[in-house]
Amino acid sequence: MKPVFIPSYISNYLLTNRNNILELNAVKNAYHKNLLKGDPEISIVMPAYNEEENIVPTLASLCNNITSRSVEIIVVNNNSSDNTEVLVKACGVTCILETTQGITPARNAGLKQAKGKYILNADADTIYPKNWIEEMVKPLINNQKVAITYGRFSFIPIGNTGRIPYYFYEMIADLTRLYNKYKKTEAVNVYGFNSGFRLADGLKVDGFNHPPGTNEDGYLALKLYNEGFGKMFRVKNTKAIVWTTDRRIQIDGGIWKAISKRLKRLLNIK
Repeated sequence: MKPVFIPSYISNYLLTNRNNILELNAVKNAYHKNLLKGDPEISIVMPAYNEEENIVPTLASLCNNITSRSVEIIVVNNNSSDNTEVLVKACGVTCILETTQGITPARNAGLKQAKGKYILNADADTIYPKNWIEEMVKPLINNQKVAITYGRFSFIPIGNTGRIPYYFYEMIADLTRLYNKYKKTEAVNVYGFNSGFRLADGLKVDGFNHPPGTNEDGYLALKLYNEGFGKMFRVKNTKAIVWTTDRRIQIDGGIWKAISKRLKRLLNIK
């Protein structure tokens, strides 16, 4: 079962103060203590555009993950005009610049920089639980027939919509994902802020490049599957549920419009 309300260990990260040098240093220390232990086995790639309000809590959650593996974090600054890059560097995390605007060139720039065998995709407005890294890479490490992993997520309301409406929206969304998996293509269930794959495989299929009318994350999953690198694997463990802000839903018109879209899609209503 998904949690109805935001767990306290997740909401605590939302209180991280980006203006407090002690808290920034705490993130930096956690990164070098918990993740970057030598040559990286895993690279977390995170595009960022004007994310000074969100990126420090996100990095704090990632840097406090529990793993025995060496992990690097690469933030791709996609022409931010705010203090995103300054904050990332204050946290001790690698920040590279990609001047071509857009999520696809930003993700591809991260792939070119990555040193790890495994890539985990993250976003700058998302909070990651402490077991996320391990749960997302284990299927890739343990099963060569898995090409890409993708996980579950819940919404953090930043507008007037409360958590309870989002809880029911997420239940409807899960139904549409089942429909996609068995009636359409599972690839549309894969999101760029919560997925992972092998770097070598991703480079062989031309990274995140995709045709017009498709999305970079789902299309990568489709390419990996079609090229025979393996299946798509949904990580179901509740310990790996990530929490992302609802700003995309708000931009698209709000939760009720989003529910209407999903129900129409599920019932094949045009």
